[in-house]
Order: sequence, then C-alpha cells, then structure tokens
Amino acid sequence: MSESVDNRVQELHDLLNQYNYEYHVLDKPSVPDAEYDQLLNELKQIEAEHPELATSDSPTQRVGGAVLEQFSKVTHRTSMLSLGNAFNEEDLKDFDRKVREVAGDGAMYSCELKIDGLAVSLRYEDGLFVQGATRGDGSVGEDITANLKTIRSIPLRLKKPLSIEVRGEAFMPKSSFLKLNEERERKEEALFANPRNAAAGSLRQLDPRIAASRNLDIFLYAIGDPGDTGVRSQSEGMKLLDEMGLKTNPERRMCKSIDEVMNYIHEWTEKRADLSYDIDGIVIKVDSLDHQEELGFTAKSPRWAIAYKFPAEEVVTVLHDIELSIGRTGVVTPTALLEPVRVAGTTVQRASLHNEDLIREKDIRIGDHVVIKKAGDIIPEVVSVITEKRTGEEKEFNMPTHCPACDSELERLEGEVALRCLNPKCPAQLQEGLTHFVSRNAMNIDGLGEKVIAQLYQSELIRDVADLYTLTREQLIGLDRMGEKSADNLLKAIEASKENSMEKLLFGLGIRHVGAKAARTIAEHFHSFDALKEATAEELCQIDEIGNKMADAIVTYFENEEVLELIEELRENGVNLAYTGPVKKKAEEIDSAFSGKTIVLTGKLAQLTRGDAKEKIELLGGKVTGSVSKKTDLLIAGEDAGSKLTKAQDLNIPVWDEDRLVEEIRKQEV
Repeated sequence: MSESVDNRVQELHDLLNQYNYEYHVLDKPSVPDAEYDQLLNELKQIEAEHPELATSDSPTQRVGGAVLEQFSKVTHRTSMLSLGNAFNEEDLKDFDRKVREVAGDGAMYSCELKIDGLAVSLRYEDGLFVQGATRGDGSVGEDITANLKTIRSIPLRLKKPLSIEVRGEAFMPKSSFLKLNEERERKEEALFANPRNAAAGSLRQLDPRIAASRNLDIFLYAIGDPGDTGVRSQSEGMKLLDEMGLKTNPERRMCKSIDEVMNYIHEWTEKRADLSYDIDGIVIKVDSLDHQEELGFTAKSPRWAIAYKFPAEEVVTVLHDIELSIGRTGVVTPTALLEPVRVAGTTVQRASLHNEDLIREKDIRIGDHVVIKKAGDIIPEVVSVITEKRTGEEKEFNMPTHCPACDSELERLEGEVALRCLNPKCPAQLQEGLTHFVSRNAMNIDGLGEKVIAQLYQSELIRDVADLYTLTREQLIGLDRMGEKSADNLLKAIEASKENSMEKLLFGLGIRHVGAKAARTIAEHFHSFDALKEATAEELCQIDEIGNKMADAIVTYFENEEVLELIEELRENGVNLAYTGPVKKKAEEIDSAFSGKTIVLTGKLAQLTRGDAKEKIELLGGKVTGSVSKKTDLLIAGEDAGSKLTKAQDLNIPVWDEDRLVEEIRKQEV
C-alpha cells in the first residue's frame, strides 16, 4: 500500500467530517450533496480494497455490524439524575429563593430549551466515540452505541483528543416524524403517538439500520464530570462542547435574575411551535459549578437545576365513572374513567382526581363533560367541569369511609387532604409495596421483578414483605418460567438481603416522605429499629434535613400495631434491623490527616473508585469538592491528572498520590 493512499484516506476523513459538521451541526452546507456522496463512495472503495484502513471513526462506519441479540448494561460513571419540575412562576421563585440562600445574589442562570426526546450519554476516549448509553434508571442504562453512531450530528471523533463523557437529548425532528408515520400508514403499521416515542423506539432497535432510516438528531447539554477539563461553569462547558465539534442548542441564554428567566420562558412559550423539533419546557441551571457543588443534590435530582414545564393542551370529554385505587403508602386515589380522547399526541381514557377535596371543590359528578389536560405533558388530570352541559342525570360521588380492599377504617392525617389506609397488610398496597421493597435502592433482591411478585401474590405465597423470607425452593419452581437454577439464585438473593444495613430496610418499608437519602441519615443516627420506633417527632426533627412532615409520618407509622408485628416477623426471619454502615463523626471528633480539610480528587484512581475515595475521606472528617481554589487544603492526584494539578502546584497546595491516600485511610482503619 502506497503512502499516497494512506494520505488520501486521511484527506477524505477530514473533508467528510468537515462537510458533515457543516451540514448536520451548523446547518450551513458548503458543498452539494452529490459532491459529499462522491467523496464518501471513493472512501468506501478504498476501504474495500484496503480493509485495514477502515477505522472505527471512519465516516463510512455510521451504520455497520450485525443485528444485536440484546442490549448490554452500562453503569454510568456519574449518575444521570432527573430534574425537579416547575409548573408556574411561584415554583420558579421558590427555586430561586432556595438557590440564593446558598449561592448568594450573584448567582447566574443558564437557560436552555428542554428538548422532548431521549436522554443519552456519550463517552469519548482520546477523542474517539467509544460508547453511548440510555439514561436507564440514572445509574445503569443500555448500550446503544451502534444506534447512536447513525446520528450524523454525533462526531465519531472530536476536534480535540479529550477523554470525556457528555450528556444530551436525542430526538426526532418534526419532519422526520411526519415522514415516518406516513410510511407506516402506507404499510398499515401502528403509528407513533409523538416524536418522543418515535425517537425512543428508534434508538432501542436491535438493528442499527432501522435507527439509521429514522433521521434522528441530538443536542448535547452537559459534561458528565467536568473533571480535568478546566470548566468552571455550565456556560463554559457548553462552549467547550462547541469547540469539540459537538452539537449544542443555539437558543440558550444567560439570565441574571428569575425575572429574566421568566422573560425567556414567555418568549419560547410563544415561539415553540416555530421550531423544527419538539420542546416541552425550559431547563434552568445555576451557571457556576462551585455554586452547583454548594447546593448539592437530593436523592433524585440536583438542587441547582429545575425544569419548567409548558402549560398543557386542554380538551373536553365525558367522565363515565370514578374508580378508587390504593397506592403503596395507603393513599386512596380517585381516578376518572373517561370517554377516550386525544391529548398532546396520545389517547387518554383515565385522569387523576387526586382526592376528595378536589372533587368537592370542582363539583365533579359522574356523567359530567369535563376539561382535561396533561400536567407537564405527562399525567392527565381533570381541570374543570362544563356545568352548562349538565342534563340532570349526573350523579354526585362520595368517598368511602373504609378501605375498599381490606375494610380498615380510612384516616385523614393532620395537615393532609388524602384519605389513607394505614394497614400495612392491606392487599391493595402489598403488591406495589413488595415491588418497592425488593428494588435496587431498598433491599436489592435481584430476580424479584414485578411479574414474579405478581405470581407470588396471586398464588397466595406472599402477603407481606416478611413472607419473602419464608419462601421455599419447591414453591418457587412451581411458578411460571421459574426453573431450578433461577429459583436457587433467587433464594440466595433473598438470603443475602437479610444482611443489609438498616437504611435499606427502612427505605424498603415505604414510609411516606422517607426517601433513600433520609433513610440513611436516620439509620446513622438511631442505629436500630428498636431505637427508632421509640423516637418522638421532636427527636427526629433534631436530625439535619428531617422536617416536621417526615418526622410525623415516621412516628405515625410506628404507632400502628400491625407495623410492629411486621417488624417482629422480619426479626424472627433473620432480617438485620441494625445499622451496619460506616458512621460519620463530626470533624472536630476525628483525628485524621483529612479532618477539617477541603480536598479535591483528580485523575484516574486505580485502587479506589472516585465515589469510594470521597466517602472514606468524608468519614474521616474531610470535605471533598470539585474545584481547586485558595480554600483547597489538599489535592489527591491519580494518573493523567491535568489542569487541577497544575493549578494546585501554582497555588502551592500540597499534592498526594493515590498510594499516600490509601496509606492514610488504612492508618485510620487499623
């Protein structure tokens, strides 16, 4: 092979990548399609004659490889959390107030259009696109690399040789959606309800050629972990994405105040229909990464960002009946059964009525013509009644006094509008509660999915969470699609869950208001269920981040005799009821090399994960932050440490390698 062929391949790569960037990212093509196609065909021919030149980042590799059998799982290096929602100006002002209480009046907001698509993560190593994944549950997603490669606005090689993970929203443009549904209609196939569903369905095709035919697009909106990029704000991060050749949305705007944010929202509420893609709201992020770090996270979402959801489309239909359901925490929820009607691209037959007070306030009756909408374009709800259309045949609805599932007396707790069944053995609550109990953040019993739990419940093998610990091999093998190996693995998982620390069980029990993070905080404080069940609301409120509502909910929960019986059953079945995790001491109580110090981690660690290192340092009294400043006391530098190491050296901040970090941790563990 001659050097000239090698050079021509590189020349074609450069030209085709540039033309592709101009067309799909900048929307400013500089050559006709025919010229692009001619160059691409030339490259294909060279690669056919010299297969060794067909690299993974070649412009010819947009669709390749065999049909997949299934998607493999991908653990995100940094969690892909969802955002909290705001539906009105009051919600936004409340968000702004909380931000400024921590970050001060100088906080700036980076505002972006909320693209209605599928959240994805792209990973580049030395500038080469190596993996793409769905959000999944935020911690674990699915590997859809082959399908993402078909999106031509995703570069297979960055303009800079960075190793970086970036997040974005893959979507289907309106024109692609219309074309797709026209084709499906001609073939008499089911139509997609909206572009979001079409995009998600396309990216979950096992055959990349199908995804390629759907003409998807993407906007990137964040760096997973800014790490050593030197980026110190959301706006700087977006600028870096642009510089690397990644496609970002050009309509973003910096705002100095919540009033400016509202002006941006009003502008795009009016202009959203003019866009070539769907948006369902506006994302507001605190711009400074230092401020983001100070604000922190809840268990589910960042405190430094919020999604404003556009007002939903409203339609009229007939309410035929009201159905009652009992949720996992015992709330009795009335649901309207409606004459089917199309709302925001989907057919709606049910809508939430929330509670008895709402039914009374809106004077909703069976047989009424009602206005419905989708709150945040997701959950259908009844907005109002058209009383002028009443005929006199409509019937008033009365909530029951006893649980329709177990006949226990329903209670309305102080300060709440919802009626509740407080019986933890209520059959209507149990199945949903069981599914929550075995979930990843709770008892984490692998193999106990919703279908298996439904079978166990319907076969009357389980009626509460304690029954899980009495299941036998023979009972499990009798279930549909449960072989001997699966049964044995499930029993091992159930047995292993008995050793979980107290916070897993506490979260799994599904006490209202008690999330995974709060359960950990409570368990660290009380150390046992015996101590917790004797706690007063006042004692609980003394714990950081535990408020009145949560405290009252916990006290009320443990006042129930059936709850106490359930706890004893778990104890008798060998389930651990004590906190066995690491105990955080106050900084002043700890005598360690980290006590009272502000520490930054950078580079790749070989002996510890970044999360493990952070946890151990914090347990030993240190505070781990993401950026180097004059307030930094110590930098831990792993392999390939970059700009943070340089800045620390410039500021004369002490620097340790990973070996020194591990040595100091071990001193404390001895």
